[in-house]
Amino acid sequence: MQVTQINADGLKREYKVVVPSTDLASKIAGKLDMLRQRVQLPGFRPGRAPIPLLKKQYGKALMGEVLEETVNDVSQKTLADNALRPALQPRIEVQKFDEGTDLEFTMAVEVLPEIEPGDFSALNLERLVAEASEEDIARALENVAKQSRQFDQVDAAAEKGDIAVIDFAGSIDGTAFDGGTGTDMSVELGSGQLIPGFEDQLVGAKAGEKRTVQVKFPTEYQAANLAGKDASFDVAVKQVRRAKPVAIDDELAKTVGLEGLDKLKEAVSGQIGRERAQYSRSRLKRALLDQLAGQHSFAVPPGMVDMEFESIWAEVGRDLERRGQKLPPPEDNAATVGDTGKTQGALREEYRGIAERRVRLGLLLAEVGRRNNIQVSQDELQRAMMEQARQFPGSERKVFDFFQKNPNMAAQLRAPILEDKVVDFILERATVTERKVSVEELLKLPDDDGEPAKPAA
Repeated sequence: MQVTQINADGLKREYKVVVPSTDLASKIAGKLDMLRQRVQLPGFRPGRAPIPLLKKQYGKALMGEVLEETVNDVSQKTLADNALRPALQPRIEVQKFDEGTDLEFTMAVEVLPEIEPGDFSALNLERLVAEASEEDIARALENVAKQSRQFDQVDAAAEKGDIAVIDFAGSIDGTAFDGGTGTDMSVELGSGQLIPGFEDQLVGAKAGEKRTVQVKFPTEYQAANLAGKDASFDVAVKQVRRAKPVAIDDELAKTVGLEGLDKLKEAVSGQIGRERAQYSRSRLKRALLDQLAGQHSFAVPPGMVDMEFESIWAEVGRDLERRGQKLPPPEDNAATVGDTGKTQGALREEYRGIAERRVRLGLLLAEVGRRNNIQVSQDELQRAMMEQARQFPGSERKVFDFFQKNPNMAAQLRAPILEDKVVDFILERATVTERKVSVEELLKLPDDDGEPAKPAA
């Protein structure tokens, strides 16, 4: 076997491989001999079928098997002999393969870069902390009370906060449209459940009253055929229902399965704390990734960037479709994309930069995990599977079995767990200080202060 490197450009490697015909013939002969022991042909005793007859009948299939096995074995050996860590599956192109001739093929592969993680102790980060105040807890209790309300039918004009039970039929320029009719719909006035302006025009209506509601669909309405258009709805109010007052007391706590008001306050305080801790970690992780991105600069495999970019760009297209828009033709880089105000060429370049950043950070975190033997335990993976299964009540066993039988899907659960463990490993070595902030500052997006947002990995 002869292996010759024919290209070494950055992280790209390409090899030409020649496997002698004698090696191939030997492998085919071995397979024919094994086949002879298993196959019984009419007129011949077991294990006595003539090799030429077997070769005539099974030769092409065996050559295909030999080709696949040889290419796989030689490719793996070439990677091992040259100490290469492939970023993606090698690309194989067979130039020559026929009975009695040498096998010739090329193997092109992109390799992982050499990564030297920086000094994590030099990282200085800030963890934002927003504690639950008495006002926060009071608002949360009011929400619990609101969700526990019961409504009674009243003979009175509808007010904001009341529920109006309505039938409606909509039209645009006198023509009905799909999805524009409904019966016995319960609408809480002032909740923003319906198109802006619709609920406001029902305030003051009584049961048995009919009204004509004039509204304008939002320009970004999900149904493109309705977006930005004026519509008229004939509405019949069938009932007006008003909430009975709910006291925030021990009885309210018992309706949600708790012993008393103190336990309810404790529960909502804990829930607020957990939610804000998640926001805080998200902000801290983003800040960490920003610093890691600034601390590390190395070439990344173009193929990995291409795959990440295509994934991002596909999501851009799906997002536009959800808003009734679509991407310009691929060749029209000068066209504006949706309502971004940016040309397709500029937006593609921006998202390609995001893709490169994501790949670079992903490779860095993976290298940190590899060097420090950070792994996801089977128990951690099992818990993640169970968490996914709980999202499908009644089908938990099926979901769990699905992950057990599909290693690739299980790997998708393992990846974020591993990433979080590596992030925690780095944070333990960095200098992290806490700063108490308001909940508004905690929830503020990083680009709300006028700085361009940095994409997270």
